[in-house]
Amino acid sequence: MSDMMPRRPTAIAAWAVIVFLQVPVLVVVLAAFSTTSYLTIPPQGWTLAWFGKVLSDPAWLSAIRMSLFLAAGSTVVALVLGVAAAYAIAHRMLPGSEMLTALVMAPLVMPSVVIGVAMLQYFSLIGLRGSLVGLLCAHVVITVPYIVRSALASLGGLDASLEEAARVLGATGLEAFRLVTLPLIRPGLVAGALFAFITSLDNVPVTIFLISARQTTLPVLIFSSVEMGVDPSVAAISTLLIVVTGLVLLVAERRTGFHRFI
Repeated sequence: MSDMMPRRPTAIAAWAVIVFLQVPVLVVVLAAFSTTSYLTIPPQGWTLAWFGKVLSDPAWLSAIRMSLFLAAGSTVVALVLGVAAAYAIAHRMLPGSEMLTALVMAPLVMPSVVIGVAMLQYFSLIGLRGSLVGLLCAHVVITVPYIVRSALASLGGLDASLEEAARVLGATGLEAFRLVTLPLIRPGLVAGALFAFITSLDNVPVTIFLISARQTTLPVLIFSSVEMGVDPSVAAISTLLIVVTGLVLLVAERRTGFHRFI
């Protein structure tokens, strides 16, 4: 009993922090159902009209398509590059593995605004400013660290003798990796891919420096809409993002148990 007493204040404090952090989310969700043309809490009536407005607006739909394309494309490219980098680092294939790891992880600790400004200047010099290719490359840079970190965690807990046994039995290095190593580290890769996808989908600081006037992403459009005046359509699209993200994380956790790698 005495051991349980000190835990209660800690548990209460933890739940208080969780509730405090979730209150803004609850406010946004409630505001999305208001019948008024401005944000108000509690909602003045209940309606789904704002969701219909968002899903029928070409500007919002175009921004959603652009965001999904960037998030999916950057995640796929980051998976290929990140897994290769993590494998090389874990197996000491290159000299200076520690320095290489720090270099790959640098976008996690550098301010996003700094990354955006640096890429804007660099892409201006090489002619990629305002291009879709440049924007995709920028998103790859900010998502690769999540793949590398989760892949390194997975490879660190893997018995290297399993891949060696596959090679002894006649498998090539690529076959051993594809048939033995890759399935074993899949939960970690799923975790990294999910966080990479969400990071790309939600990014504003880097994207806003590199996107052209003819393009926009969902977070940038939300940011612009809030600057011009907040209405429940912003809350509606934010609610959709919250629900979809939550469902994807829940399904992925149930199927792969990726919480072990974050």
